[in-house]
Amino acid sequence: MKKILREISEMAIKLGEFSFTTEQTKTKWLGDQPATPAEIQEAETRLGVTLPVDYKEFLLITNGFTTLNENVDPSFSKISDVAFLKDVDPQLIEIWTENVELLEGAIKLARSIVIGGLTEEQYFLLIPPVIENADWEYWKFASWIPGEHPYQGLENYFINLLDFLKSA
Repeated sequence: MKKILREISEMAIKLGEFSFTTEQTKTKWLGDQPATPAEIQEAETRLGVTLPVDYKEFLLITNGFTTLNENVDPSFSKISDVAFLKDVDPQLIEIWTENVELLEGAIKLARSIVIGGLTEEQYFLLIPPVIENADWEYWKFASWIPGEHPYQGLENYFINLLDFLKSA
């Protein structure tokens, strides 16, 4: 995953279509310093879950990752800022709960953990499995996308982001 994140960083900065800090431009890196295993463990304890392996691998590469465009893609948060959506945006869950047709999605939203887009127009969510040892779900979720946009994991999301950059 580190190679993909590096390639995204270098390509986005080279394109010059997005705004980045002087430090990001100089280092050609949109990430932060890696999280420590202790920081990850503290978050797991706080959230009461064991986070998925690929997300923990991501955090050990970078504890946060800047978006290319906050109007389209979420920035990934530092592990200390990660929280349940029900605590971040309870109104969103309430709106989805009011519509019977959206109830299945509302149930997933109520369990979801926001790992990206905390102050932006879209979220990146991890949805813990209901059954132990089942797969986590990965959603990009925004009011301007009709429903959720699922991914097969973080690497799949970043591969899609890289493909977008290559087509720009």
